Amino acid sequence: MTNYKHTSLIKLANAIMIKAGYPADRAQITAETLVEADLMGHFTHGLALLNPYLEDAIRGGMKMEGEPKVIHDSGANITWNGEYRSGPWLVRKAMDLAFERIKNHPVITVAISQCHHIGCLATYPEFATSKNLMMLLACSDPQNSTVAPYGGKTGVYSPNPLAIGIPTQSKPIIVDISMSSTANGLVNVKKAEGKKLPQKWLLDKDGNPTDDPNTFFETPPATILPLGGLETGYKGFGLGLLIEMLTSGLAGHGRADNPTNWGASVYLQIIDPEGFGGVDNFKIQAQHLVNTCLNTEPFDPENPVRIPGDRALKLRDQRKKDGLPLSESIVESLKKWSDKFGVNMSDYDLDM
Repeated sequence: MTNYKHTSLIKLANAIMIKAGYPADRAQITAETLVEADLMGHFTHGLALLNPYLEDAIRGGMKMEGEPKVIHDSGANITWNGEYRSGPWLVRKAMDLAFERIKNHPVITVAISQCHHIGCLATYPEFATSKNLMMLLACSDPQNSTVAPYGGKTGVYSPNPLAIGIPTQSKPIIVDISMSSTANGLVNVKKAEGKKLPQKWLLDKDGNPTDDPNTFFETPPATILPLGGLETGYKGFGLGLLIEMLTSGLAGHGRADNPTNWGASVYLQIIDPEGFGGVDNFKIQAQHLVNTCLNTEPFDPENPVRIPGDRALKLRDQRKKDGLPLSESIVESLKKWSDKFGVNMSDYDLDM
């Protein structure tokens, strides 16, 4: 794998999307979001998504222009219909609105229906934690049903990720987890690589646990186990239902409407600790918790406790300095779209 300058990759992706018809602001935000995901090590949700985003935009699955439709707005809680506009742009727009209104309300909640795919959730929380705010971000995909409920073998809902941002007196806590044993993207990657999954996270058509990603593409397909697997998957099942209702339930549009577009229902909540026990007290409690966890004696001395998000932040800092490694398939995809739209990759000073 070759290392590339992340700033140049953002400029290149931005230029390609503008040529494809993205408005400039939406192209920039999407490019930043995808490259940030790669910097943090979430390669399935980085520039690998540029290809399907562009394909969906070209065939009309993503609406390029216009603003979200306001369904409800009472000041502290807002509901939009995104009408399948750019997911990263809609999330960032909702966050900016929340940051503006948090001055008057200690909690701002935004629900978005019919949003296009929003990318890697871990790329968003620092916008809040840098302002001493706590953040919750969740999404589901109402047209995707790859996760089976606990005790069943037929897919009903999507992996349903949740990201959490918590400010501390040092680095923020950043959580990004799905309510399933694995994500669709990783199954796709392992199939393409001809490799097994790390664990038996799937149930084949006969209800047997398997680590073979090929079963995910059979008829009928394998399904993904809830978070916790066969042992404690009832917990992941319950959390999966919670995310479904925070997203599609509160947004008022979801599986019951039988959507066919690739997209997301989104739940965003920004919380200002100052409106409760005070931000300084909040950060004291958060830092104490972090320190206590880090000082716990590890059961494996080679793998001490680390705080959620710490590895991704360190990896991002390293890759900004040393370059972002991209697989040949991603580079070929960038070249394909550059050639299609007449963008000269050599103009972007990509090499470290």
